[in-house]
Amino acid sequence: MSKADEIFIGAIDQGTSSSRFLIFDVKGQIVASHQAEYENHYAKAGWVEKDPNQILQSVETVIVGACRRFQALGYEPSQIKGVGITNQRETTVAFDIETGEPLTSAIIWNDVRTKELVHKLIAEAGSATRYATINGLPITTYFSAVKMRWMLENVPAVKEAREKGTLRFGTIDSWLIYKMTGNFVTDVTNASRTMLMDIKTFKWSSECLDFFGVQESELPEIRSSSEIYGTIKDGRLEGVAIAGCLGDQQAAMVGQSCFETGEAKNTYGTDCFMLFNTGETPIFSKNGLLTTVGYQLGADAKPKYALEGSIAVAGSAIQWLRDKVGLIVSAPEIGFLADTVDDNGGVYFVTAFSGLFAPYWRDDARGCIVGLTQYATRGHLARATLESVCYQTRAILDAMRKDSGNELRRLRVDGGMTNSEQAMQIQADILGIEVVRPEMRETTALGAALAAGLGVGVWKDESELRQVAQSNVTAFWSGISDDKRNDMIAGWEKAVQRSLDWA
Repeated sequence: MSKADEIFIGAIDQGTSSSRFLIFDVKGQIVASHQAEYENHYAKAGWVEKDPNQILQSVETVIVGACRRFQALGYEPSQIKGVGITNQRETTVAFDIETGEPLTSAIIWNDVRTKELVHKLIAEAGSATRYATINGLPITTYFSAVKMRWMLENVPAVKEAREKGTLRFGTIDSWLIYKMTGNFVTDVTNASRTMLMDIKTFKWSSECLDFFGVQESELPEIRSSSEIYGTIKDGRLEGVAIAGCLGDQQAAMVGQSCFETGEAKNTYGTDCFMLFNTGETPIFSKNGLLTTVGYQLGADAKPKYALEGSIAVAGSAIQWLRDKVGLIVSAPEIGFLADTVDDNGGVYFVTAFSGLFAPYWRDDARGCIVGLTQYATRGHLARATLESVCYQTRAILDAMRKDSGNELRRLRVDGGMTNSEQAMQIQADILGIEVVRPEMRETTALGAALAAGLGVGVWKDESELRQVAQSNVTAFWSGISDDKRNDMIAGWEKAVQRSLDWA
C-alpha cells in the first residue's frame, strides 16, 4: 500500500489544562500529535473557570500543529477519515445560539463556587441522592446541572438569553462540536454527567430539569458515542466528519477495550478513576459509587453501563513526597526506592489529605503514617505510598463487585503511575488478579479514535476495536499467597481506622 492509500483517524483530547490532537493509523499507533497547555482562571477562592473561546482556540492550534507534522511525514489531512472527541467531563458552557458566542466563562468540573447552592438543593430535595435512581448521581458541586443553575441565578447575560429564548447550555464536547460543525449535540456519556439525563431512557428527564430549573430547549440533542455528528466547516480538516464522542474516563474504558461485563479500568493520575463494566443494565450502588453510562457504540447499539469510583490522592502523594518531604528527587525514583525492600516493614501510609472517598466516604479522615519502628527505611515509606493507592483501588473494586454481583476478571490500567513496574506488581499482589498494562498509554485519545473509526466504517465492530486496543500488553500476576494478602489488607484496614475522626 502506498502512502497516499493509507487512512487515519484523528482524536481531539480536550483536558482540564491542555488540548491535544493525535492522529492514529488503522493499527492504533500514533503517527503525529501536538499539545497546547493553558492555564485556567481562578477569580476567587474555589472558582475555576476558562474562556470557552480560548478552549476552542487551543483545539484549533493543536489540529494545525499535528497536521503540519503529519504532512511533514508525506501524508495529507484528506487521509484522515474521521475525528473523535474526548473531553474533561462536567465542565459547563453557556452561550447564545444567535451569536454563537459564550455568555460567561466556562465553569470547570472541579470548581466549588456552587457549594452553598448544593446545600440548598439537598435540603430542598430531602437527600443528596433524591434523583440518583434517575440520573445515577448525587447532588454535588461536580456535575453540570448545579453549574447551570448557578449561572442562571448569578450571571445577567445568561438570564437575558433565557428571556430571549437564545440560551444554550453544553459540556465541552457539545461546545466544540457546535463550533466546528454547526450542530448542537452531545453523547450519552457526557449527558450522563449533567444530572439531567435519565440513564434508562437516554432522554433529558423532565423531573430533573424541573428541579434544577433548566429547560430542555436549552440543551443539546443526545446521541450515541459513535456516529457522524457533522462535518468540520473549515480549517485543515474541512469536510472531515466528527464521528466519535466520549467523556475522558469513558474514552479510556473504550481505549482499554473493557467491553465485557466484569471488566474494569483504572486511570492512575493525580487522582484515580475506576470504571467497572456492569453490562446492559444500570446498577445503583449501595456503597457510594456513581452509576454512569460507559458507552454506546452506535445509534442502534445497546448501551453499556458502568460503576465509577475515585481515589482523591494517587500520584499527588508521590508529588508530596518529592516536593514537600524531599524523600525523592523525581517521581520515577519512588519505584526504585520501593524495590530496595521486600515488603512494607509494617508501615502503612493512609493518604487521606482531604478525607477518604469511596467506599469509606469519611471527610473527617486525614493522612497518617502508622507502624513506624527503627527498622523502617526510606524504602519502606516509598513502598507504603505505592501500596496506599493499591489498597484503595482494591477497596473500590470490592465495592463494585458487591454492587454488581460480578467477579472482576482483570484490571486494565493506564496513567502516569503505571510506568512503575513496582507499583503495578504491588497492585497485582494486593488484588490477586491479572493487571494488564497496554503498550499504548494514550488510551483516552485512542478510545475517541476507535469510536470515530467505528462511526465512519474504518473498523466494523467491537471485536476489531479490541484487536487494535490490545495489540501489545504487559500482564502482572500476584506473586504472594492468599494468607499474605489477607494479612496485608487487615493491616491496611487497621491503619484506615487510625486516620479517622481528625477533622
